[in-house]
Amino acid sequence: MKFPPSLLDDIRDRISVSDVVGRKVKLRRHGREYMGLSPFNKEKTPSFTVNDQKQFYHCFSSGKHGDIFKFLMETEGLSFPEAVERLAGEAGIALPSPDPQARKREQEKASLYDVMEMATKYFQLQFSSDLGREARLYAQKRGLSAETLSTFRFGFSVNSRDHLKSYLLQRGVSEADMLATGLVIQPDNGRPTYDRFRNRLMIPIEDERGRVVAFGGRSLDPDGKPKYLNSPETKLFHKGYMLFNAKRARQAAYEAKAAIVTEGYMDVIALHQAGIGYAVASLGTAFTETQIAQLWKLAPEPYICFDGDRAGRAAANRAIERILPQLKAGFSFQFAFMPEGQDPDDVVGKGGASAFVELLGKALPLSDVVWQRELAAGPSDTPERKAALEKRIEDLLRTIQDERVARQYQMSFKSALSNHFWQQARQQREQSFAGGGAGGARTSLGARMGVGKGGAGASGLSASGAISRLPVAGQFTEYEENILGLCVHMPAFFENFAEQILALSFQKPGLEQFKQVLAHLILDQDIGHYSDIYARAPADLEPLLDDLHGKAVMDAKGRVVQPAGWRLAGRPKVPQLAYSPGRVFLERLLSYWLSVLEVRDIQSDLEQETALALSDQDASEKAFERIQALTQEVHRRREENARDDQDLTDEYGKMKSAGIQASLADCLAELAQKSDG
Repeated sequence: MKFPPSLLDDIRDRISVSDVVGRKVKLRRHGREYMGLSPFNKEKTPSFTVNDQKQFYHCFSSGKHGDIFKFLMETEGLSFPEAVERLAGEAGIALPSPDPQARKREQEKASLYDVMEMATKYFQLQFSSDLGREARLYAQKRGLSAETLSTFRFGFSVNSRDHLKSYLLQRGVSEADMLATGLVIQPDNGRPTYDRFRNRLMIPIEDERGRVVAFGGRSLDPDGKPKYLNSPETKLFHKGYMLFNAKRARQAAYEAKAAIVTEGYMDVIALHQAGIGYAVASLGTAFTETQIAQLWKLAPEPYICFDGDRAGRAAANRAIERILPQLKAGFSFQFAFMPEGQDPDDVVGKGGASAFVELLGKALPLSDVVWQRELAAGPSDTPERKAALEKRIEDLLRTIQDERVARQYQMSFKSALSNHFWQQARQQREQSFAGGGAGGARTSLGARMGVGKGGAGASGLSASGAISRLPVAGQFTEYEENILGLCVHMPAFFENFAEQILALSFQKPGLEQFKQVLAHLILDQDIGHYSDIYARAPADLEPLLDDLHGKAVMDAKGRVVQPAGWRLAGRPKVPQLAYSPGRVFLERLLSYWLSVLEVRDIQSDLEQETALALSDQDASEKAFERIQALTQEVHRRREENARDDQDLTDEYGKMKSAGIQASLADCLAELAQKSDG
């Protein structure tokens, strides 16, 4: 409903901001304003101000700002119409009437709300009567306290076809309204209507305003089917638009900065009784877009709690399919799986709230659950199966509509796939050492390689010769430093080569940590210029940042003596920067540096496997073949790197001989412009 500005102004004029805010924040007058501790962030020094004259509040710690309507929306999760309606009621201002058709629909629904309230009181009455003895015993057996029974308005439906129907008819409720609320059922054969709920423990289901719109009934007959029965879809009740306990959980979720989603309302009730009041349930339906949006109003990353059985995993899979398309920056879900055969009710019943909170601490982020699910879907030990795994993940990630989130998932899963295949290959190599050759006598791998006989055998490989042509450790350090320095100067390079960079383990102390910080700044915070990296990098990494890149140096008159990036340009193996290279050249240079480090890592694995095989005189033929294959891979990659190195050197020579040398300041400025573009 659209509200005229004059109405909103009238409400603001009658209700001061300090009155609304003062219900949640202890305010003290400070000149013409009020001050208090932020309701949005924990703080010791007040930074939250309220100005009644200007009719706004402002929180300096969080940056949040608004009027009385916005405050209710921020602190209680109300929608704008709900906030207007509440404050209008407090101000004694009548809201404008809707159009005649809408007014008629509202009147009809209001009448149905009255019917549901009458039914709720009827069920509560039966619960307290002699007829409800069995229901009370069941509730006692479940450990439900009197306070919990009262809070959730538990009731009982007697084992009769028309007990509720007769009660409502005597109070003027029509059968049409009973049918419209789902309280009675109309048989297809034209027989009389009869009560939907019979011999069940009754639990009212309320909307976000606390109005009863449906019921959930738990059968008291051990053989009763179904065990849980909900009201059907009605004008008041739409399963896909509702969350059980949403109204009660709203404030608790705000205070806890967390929300929990369970599979059933009895779990929610058990958690509430244990002191965990920020739990809701999805009423047995797969998540809808509306429910996901409602959950994100409660907390940015709610915990979804599933039973630890096959059905719980299946429910998690259904949730994943619904959630992925709705993901957006800063909003996701965490998955907490209960122990096998238990649900949240069982967990708090046996171990209390602390046991449940401990399980929440082990919750997995959505990305991990997706990854585990796809790995468990089938083996990935052949090229075809690897391709199938990649395709499943790619198809799934394409459903993410938010481009930024999709990009992060794609990079993360590319890295995960690369690591998985690499670890899988290593495991297969290790397993091959434990097995024998295929038939015939087994020959010592050491003998096959010529070790112990004064030199290398047919393979041409020795323990020391395996790394004889690799750069020394200090040169590897230079490559690591050059890669990070160039990515600082041109952040777009880091994004383009993120998968390769993140897959490498930088060996110089401090560089691995710096790489991870750089990844966070460039990939997560979308930084596009080195000046932003200087501004946001942690203070303890500033010396390393300056050493890798070089902050601009000014003289006493403010003139640039050394441009930003001057240390990078002066590093070994980066003289090309002095000759205004193009972006393509720099990308090739970076790719070459990365390839050198990748060969280093492959060679390291090869050296370890060779040493292991040499120590085992009975190593298998298969192990020898694998080492031979790895050796050939190292040689092939080295030859490629040598060609790339020569090509880059030749191109560098052409730039130098052509006399295109420019000032370093101009060169780096040009590079920065290319990076921005």
